Amino acid sequence: MGGLSMDQAFVQAPEHRPKASVAEADGIPVIDLSPLLAAGDGDADGVDALAAEVGRASRDWGFFVVVRHGVPAEAVARAAEAQRAFFALPPERRAAVARSEAAPMGYYASDHTQNVRDWKEAFDLVPRRHPPPRARTGASSWWCATACRRRWWRGRRRRRAFFALPPERRAAVARSEAAPMGYYASEHTKNVRDWKEVFDLVPRQTPPPPTTAVADGDLVFDNKWPDDLPGFREAMEEYGEAVEELAFKLLELIARSLGLRPDRLHGFFKDDQTTFIRLNHYPPCPSPDLALGVGRHKDAGALTVLYQDDVGGLDVRRRSDGEWVRVRPVPHSFIINVGDIIQVWSNDRYESAEHRVAVNVEKERFSIPFFFNPAGHTMVEPLEEVVSDESPARYNPYNWGEFFSTRKNSNFKKLDVENVQITHFRKN
Repeated sequence: MGGLSMDQAFVQAPEHRPKASVAEADGIPVIDLSPLLAAGDGDADGVDALAAEVGRASRDWGFFVVVRHGVPAEAVARAAEAQRAFFALPPERRAAVARSEAAPMGYYASDHTQNVRDWKEAFDLVPRRHPPPRARTGASSWWCATACRRRWWRGRRRRRAFFALPPERRAAVARSEAAPMGYYASEHTKNVRDWKEVFDLVPRQTPPPPTTAVADGDLVFDNKWPDDLPGFREAMEEYGEAVEELAFKLLELIARSLGLRPDRLHGFFKDDQTTFIRLNHYPPCPSPDLALGVGRHKDAGALTVLYQDDVGGLDVRRRSDGEWVRVRPVPHSFIINVGDIIQVWSNDRYESAEHRVAVNVEKERFSIPFFFNPAGHTMVEPLEEVVSDESPARYNPYNWGEFFSTRKNSNFKKLDVENVQITHFRKN
């Protein structure tokens, strides 16, 4: 993070500081998705059994690990290589693609979680957009309530990986408040700075019509590509496309597990989804007993599909006793966590899990979360199929675009109040 010093912005309150040792999680489900990938149209029973397994994991943990998931190992390796190359760029190069409040894709290093700065730097981007499976016959609309759009930069040199670039090169694609896609290293979780650096981007999408206007105050999802990392954009687009296919498969399994038709949730993602990818870099931390890579939080979206390296550091709060436990890295796997939107859609049958990221004094850590989010105009509320007289709706509807924008903007600063949560929409 370019010589980032340990200051009070990163220090967690005593009750939220990580312990010297955290037990490895025992019992987090590891789900083999190969039956789904091999299943034909006539193997509904096998898919339903897999859906039931996903449902149990979503109910009991809100977290699970998937293996034999169908995402090519080569695509993951290329994305991981590009990520490391970006964060090796000099600070000024990362800052050149900085994000902002108005344009939230790009580099940043000042995120806050729970009003404490996160010990990390990051780069956000959006992947290419595709209609949901079985809905790919028409062109999807490009604009949403958050006015998503992107620009493309072309690279000039070959085979460099992003997080290996010098700091000034990473800073060249830093995100800013006005342009929130790109590199950054100052995210906060619960008002404490995270010990990490990241790169955010959005998937490739169809360009907007020439007459499209951007309303004042709208978020602009505008990818910022470092201009000296040839292959970086291609690696991220390839990765985003492959992981999006996995995300839709998981969405169908969750729908089946709730007794719904498999494509019940597709409509929320058909037009202008707000999905984005984040490249996280957690540098070695001089005081890992005081800071966190990301403080305790729950993911606000629908699903998170996470790739992590073999260093580890992801902790989840176990529901049975409230203790923090470490999620052991499993080779060639993805970690899936249920987000707040799934919790609301399921009317609390499934619950998003609280989690955090610990750092260490010796090793840097990299991860790539894929935040699978619906269209900005989506009104999030319990699905009518899961509501009854015996189980009335537990949440009032809320607009996802407004919720998402508020949460995204709060990453830039320490707040005087609690960030917006789904609990604010819970019925009394």
